Amino acid sequence: MSLEIAFIGYGEVGQLFSRQLAAKPDVRVTVYDILFDDPNRGPGLKQQALGDKVHAAGSIADTCAMPEVIISAVTADSAITAARQAAPHLKPHQTYIDLNSVSPATKRSVADQVRQGGSAFIEFAVMAPVGGVGIEVPILSGGATAEATSARLNQLGMRITPVSSEIGTASATKLCRSIVIKGMEALMVDLTLASEKAGVMPAVLASLKASYPGMDWEIVARVMTSRVKQHGVRRAAEMREASLMIAELGLDGSLAAAIAERHESFAKSSILPRAD
Repeated sequence: MSLEIAFIGYGEVGQLFSRQLAAKPDVRVTVYDILFDDPNRGPGLKQQALGDKVHAAGSIADTCAMPEVIISAVTADSAITAARQAAPHLKPHQTYIDLNSVSPATKRSVADQVRQGGSAFIEFAVMAPVGGVGIEVPILSGGATAEATSARLNQLGMRITPVSSEIGTASATKLCRSIVIKGMEALMVDLTLASEKAGVMPAVLASLKASYPGMDWEIVARVMTSRVKQHGVRRAAEMREASLMIAELGLDGSLAAAIAERHESFAKSSILPRAD
């Protein structure tokens, strides 16, 4: 199978996915990131692209010129901007995929942008951390052509499950899950900071283990706190999208907004997570 794929966004997901897909026979990958134009970080990113055997494009226009499939892998708060910039360069035979963790309303806004040129739109919802597994991470897809495109990408080793021909079902599933996962991560941050400062961490962990014996709470606290420190700013943007979704449903999105604030504030703080 011969296929050209482009990624808008060359961060954690863009780098991992593009590297793995470029290693497949007859797959050509192009990538673009706004940081390519940064005099400090751009050269290093372009060098990494060269090492990953992917083509570093000079602009979004160049990125969208040839590929059949264009995947947006930017931050949640940049999803609409990326689509707006790509839209004038998209053609009817192309498929634009948004895999960013954004609300159903934002996904539909992205779809409105890219469909102006007649291209197809598919939403992806990544349902687990991509680190380690990469393109084999479980993904939900939605859209009128989701089944056909998902089947084609699954031939490359991806694990995409179409869930709806409508836009919004996949992203709603993802964000509802994120309320729990990101909420637990925020809880683990405060649990760790407060119990360590009070000198009661061992007793708290023992109590939690007695109540929920199926979980190793010491590992959960350590891993989740570390994840927030590393990814908190990006995940805060995702939780703000979750808050937006909840409000659009006529419910109270203040908890998701508070989770976003906790992720961002801890990630930007000088406090370091436990190393042991």
